[in-house]
Amino acid sequence: MSSFIVEGGHKLHGSITPQGAKNEALQVLCAVLLTKETVVIDNLPNILDVNNLIDLLASIGVTVEKLSKGKFAFTAANLDTAYLRSADFLKKCNKLRGSVMLIGPLLARLGEVTYAKPGGDKIGRRRLDTHFQGMVNLGATFEYDQDLLAYRFEGKHLKGAYMLLDEASVTGTANIIMASVLAEGTTTIYNAACEPYVQQLCRLLNNMGAKISGVGSNLLTIEGVKSLHGAQHKLLPDMIEVGSFIGMAAITGSELRIKEAGIRDLGIIPDAFRRLGIRIEEEGDDLVIPAQEHYQIESFLDGSILTVADAPWPGLTPDLLSVLLVVATQAKGSVLIHQKMFESRLFFVDKLIDMGAQIILCDPHRAVVVGHDHTRQLKRNNMTSPDIRAGIAMLIAAMSAEGTSRIDHIDQIDRGYEDIESRLNALGACIRREE
Repeated sequence: MSSFIVEGGHKLHGSITPQGAKNEALQVLCAVLLTKETVVIDNLPNILDVNNLIDLLASIGVTVEKLSKGKFAFTAANLDTAYLRSADFLKKCNKLRGSVMLIGPLLARLGEVTYAKPGGDKIGRRRLDTHFQGMVNLGATFEYDQDLLAYRFEGKHLKGAYMLLDEASVTGTANIIMASVLAEGTTTIYNAACEPYVQQLCRLLNNMGAKISGVGSNLLTIEGVKSLHGAQHKLLPDMIEVGSFIGMAAITGSELRIKEAGIRDLGIIPDAFRRLGIRIEEEGDDLVIPAQEHYQIESFLDGSILTVADAPWPGLTPDLLSVLLVVATQAKGSVLIHQKMFESRLFFVDKLIDMGAQIILCDPHRAVVVGHDHTRQLKRNNMTSPDIRAGIAMLIAAMSAEGTSRIDHIDQIDRGYEDIESRLNALGACIRREE
């Protein structure tokens, strides 16, 4: 197990470029299974979740060629069907949440797939009903194998269908799209997730020969085709990294330039930070965060306390609520953080309270933060990262704290952030990795 030793109180300066989007990478990597021809993907981040999925694709039989830093060619000409039924395949799927999106493309390509319950962040129940019901709507069947602790799907002749999703699940939408592109007839998906990464998946598939319309809306129409061909694709910048860097600059009172931030696809994220009083300037596709000693949380127009809540796109991504919560601890004013979409993502705040933050955890979904207005620094602490986003929030807190903090189990952070300590140290942070 690795740990970060973080000496707080150092200001950042300079510029940083966000990595390619992790969540998009997991979707488009699964899509390479839909064709026997070569798919080239650029701007892939060198992080654990992406590397583990690439390793899993190679085990399935996909030829993987590294062309340059972050650029890979994938050719799924010959899939190893024996391996797809092996215990090792199920074991690897169980360790990676993004592997759930293998179901759609493998079912479309092979007509059957056996799949173990996926792993990932420990942030409460994350049901798979939307994924499974989507496959059933297309004509597939599934059953649970008690001996293998896995699901068996079969769908030799998938047929297009109309479906209204019970939730706008991002990975569920992606899975259904990938199963539909080779199905017979037309598929209509209403209440589809429409975040930029799903749009990117649709653009890649259309470049491969799929016929998907309504991209960017919550109503997708997919005309099934006989086969797909190769294509090239470049990932968007990771919006969660962009938000994390905004938070780091704000809480440390630093001036920072975030280069090539993909502003058009950030949605409401910059405004969410602005509501906490953080100044953000736009220069071309760069975001510039000026140094601020103080930032004041807005109130609603009627004077009531501000509530920041997550919601499906174009609402605020739940992946940044942990960062916003930490940033609010040093703001002037109070804010209610409402985490609606996951059950356990706020439980890390007890570590922040130990650091001197004034936070009232109302229930598993809501926390009230009373900001210090930088009149009192957070104190050093020893912490353990329970998931990617709580881990980066702990790192941000430690960077602003007085003294030296320790964060254990940082492989969780490595799952989502590429070489984060080296990149931040180049900006003036003081972070040491300890094995």
